[in-house]
Amino acid sequence: MKKIFPHIIFLFVFVISLSAQTKVSGIVVDNSNQPVPYANVVFKGSKTGVVSNEDGRFYIESPENYSALVVSFVGFPDKEVKLPSLVNYNFKVVLKEGNSLKEVKIFAGKTSKKNNPALDILRKIWERRRKNGLKMFKQYQYDKYEKVEFDMNTIDSAFMKSKIFKGMEFVFKSIDTSRVTGKTYLPIFINESLTELYGDNETKKTKEILKANKNSGIGNGDGVNVFIKDLYNDFDIYDNYLNFFDKSFTSPLSRTGIDVYNYVLADTAFIDNKWCYNIVFYPRRKNELTFKGDFWVNDSTFAIKKINMAITKSANINWVKDIYLEQEFDVLNDSVFLPTRDYMMSDFALRKKEESKGVYGKRTTLYRNFKFNEKKSEKFYKDEVNYIDNSVYNKSNDYWEENRFEKLNKDEVKIYKMIDTLKTVKRFKQIYNLVSILGSGYIQFGHFDYGPIFSTIGYNEVEGVRLRAGGRTYFGPNDLWRLQGYTAYGFEDNKFKYGASGKWMIDKKNRIVISGGNRRDVEQIGASLTTTNDVLGRSYASSGLFTTGANGKLTNINLSALAIEIEPIKNLTFQLGFSYRTLESASDTFKLDYYLDTTLTTSKSEVKQSELNLQVEFTPKKKTIGYGVERRDIDSPYSRFFINYSQGFKGFINSDFDYQKLQLYYKQPIIIGAIGRSNFTMELGKTFGKIPLGLMSIVPGNQTYFIIDNTFNNLNFYEFITDQYATFQWEHNFNGKIFARIPGLRKLNLREIVGVKGVYGTVSDENKAINASGLIYKAPERPYWEYSAGVGNIFKVFRIDFAWRANYRDLPDTSNFTIKGSFGFYF
Repeated sequence: MKKIFPHIIFLFVFVISLSAQTKVSGIVVDNSNQPVPYANVVFKGSKTGVVSNEDGRFYIESPENYSALVVSFVGFPDKEVKLPSLVNYNFKVVLKEGNSLKEVKIFAGKTSKKNNPALDILRKIWERRRKNGLKMFKQYQYDKYEKVEFDMNTIDSAFMKSKIFKGMEFVFKSIDTSRVTGKTYLPIFINESLTELYGDNETKKTKEILKANKNSGIGNGDGVNVFIKDLYNDFDIYDNYLNFFDKSFTSPLSRTGIDVYNYVLADTAFIDNKWCYNIVFYPRRKNELTFKGDFWVNDSTFAIKKINMAITKSANINWVKDIYLEQEFDVLNDSVFLPTRDYMMSDFALRKKEESKGVYGKRTTLYRNFKFNEKKSEKFYKDEVNYIDNSVYNKSNDYWEENRFEKLNKDEVKIYKMIDTLKTVKRFKQIYNLVSILGSGYIQFGHFDYGPIFSTIGYNEVEGVRLRAGGRTYFGPNDLWRLQGYTAYGFEDNKFKYGASGKWMIDKKNRIVISGGNRRDVEQIGASLTTTNDVLGRSYASSGLFTTGANGKLTNINLSALAIEIEPIKNLTFQLGFSYRTLESASDTFKLDYYLDTTLTTSKSEVKQSELNLQVEFTPKKKTIGYGVERRDIDSPYSRFFINYSQGFKGFINSDFDYQKLQLYYKQPIIIGAIGRSNFTMELGKTFGKIPLGLMSIVPGNQTYFIIDNTFNNLNFYEFITDQYATFQWEHNFNGKIFARIPGLRKLNLREIVGVKGVYGTVSDENKAINASGLIYKAPERPYWEYSAGVGNIFKVFRIDFAWRANYRDLPDTSNFTIKGSFGFYF
């Protein structure tokens, strides 16, 4: 920080010369020079204030001129401090203890839960929470303007002279200073949107209509808009838990807030002619998902007038150093308080140290034109399956000048011009392309993408080292058709493999898509129970570089498939498909043989099978990006219900078997507030008719070193074979709730995961009778169970699970205990 302060000072002096501003950064300490966290710091004679962080540090600024600060904290008398100048750095405020020892005893450290007037007010807020704001009306609607900006922060001279910015030095002319943190920042992206929102509190339905969207920076159109919505969820301060970055933070107005927050009645004042109480809140413990800050609440309606809050640095969240939120409410009439303005700022950084560089994400939301109790039809709230209105992304500058709720400031105006210039700089294009390759896995050459590059190298016992090359057509994210294919070569079996497929969306409104393709490859059958006929789909188990035990039970597969699908209702998809496949063992140590007669004298090693299938998938609340033939799912929790019915036809195209197969898959995520998140998964299936090993339902084992969803960590491939099955899996992530209370582990921000998996299955006598593979069918007629305990967030990116078998522990060549890992970037 010392290195960048001279540059910040110079910048402040330059800004001051252009417009009057008061800026102060500093620390609040007590007589012993110990930091005073969560102290109130305000400019004297104003309502502009902040709360010091857990290290006692603060930054405050105002466009007006002020000559003094007033600093207060429970147990200390208020202190007025003169400011030597309009701009002050490393300003130190010393609070001296007063004579009111009773007040110190009541509120020092953890506040009392008894005889605390702040808690009496909080209980009144709970009583009135459903009678305040939009919840007090049957229906509501309003207009919303949202502005999201991303900025690089903590810019110093060394950063500006970095070789990476060679040829782009002009961007640093746009450097400014944050009013929240006091750090320098460089705007790099801005996104604006105008929307109309409708809600019905009786039917619990809502609808949002995008009227206009504009951005400058990386990305464009609907993809950017949906990404921002996923990153910055709308929130209701009256809810018990507020979800940000896939984490549930306890709201300071939560009914459970008393257990995790300290509350102090700090002040009373008239705000907009309404008498209000000011309550300061801060966490009782470190490392929990909580906030610090204060709010003003009306003395009669107990509605929130204004709230400011920020997460503590010890909160168990990755890649986010700070989150700061402001929310303001206006009085519609004598008793109705409605939101008028939200402000949210996040500081994304690799580390939480003060001097670490990062990116600010700032969202400003304004509300107006409220209307109430105007009922809309049920049809009005129905989601459109494939909403397409490109005109909302092409509004003129005059339209924006006329319809913005507030004018852009000079820095925001500069972003549009700066980014347009950056796009012409060769160095910027190189950096942008590199980020795109790492994010998508594809290298773009005109309208052709080479990749995915992360599947280039693989290994298995049959092919040995395997090299793969492939690509796809790509004219843009919303292509109505797409072709893709690959070829691969194994250096052990000396054979080429290939796959090719195509998709075409022939109806945009109902997303009618026809698809087809062919694949000839080596595959690990039984890597999952609930299967689809995705021609190019291939599991990691088929050619994973890192596996445990033998993975030679591989199959040569030649699969051809045709399908048509439709989405008549949002997130409800029907697909009708036909496939034809041949299956044959790819290894000398493994067979798929089956008997052709009841005398068990004649056998066959190759399976030929034609199949017609009908699939139904329902994914309520799933969010997607784009409206082309391929869409990308947003990583948000949603339920998934999938059912598949398959009919095999003996004799059709020399097909060998006649059967019916029914499969069901259900997954339900459950967010349990501050306790974490659970995922429940259930699979059911049954095959009616006589089938060989190649068509059986293999309970998916996991012979890799990695955690793979919907597999059993301690099972080998083909250990359990069924023709009817039922599985259950439960996993819960506590998000560090337990480790946060253990000294020594608290600072590591580790996260604890527990899980249980079980499967029950049987094999019919007729299917056992035709088995000539040499593999003895073993089904979990006595349900198989395994359980696991894991530690996540190791160095922010690693997770290790320890898994144990609960039964079937005496089988040969089995693993009763195993360790699996995974790697990923999670908040």
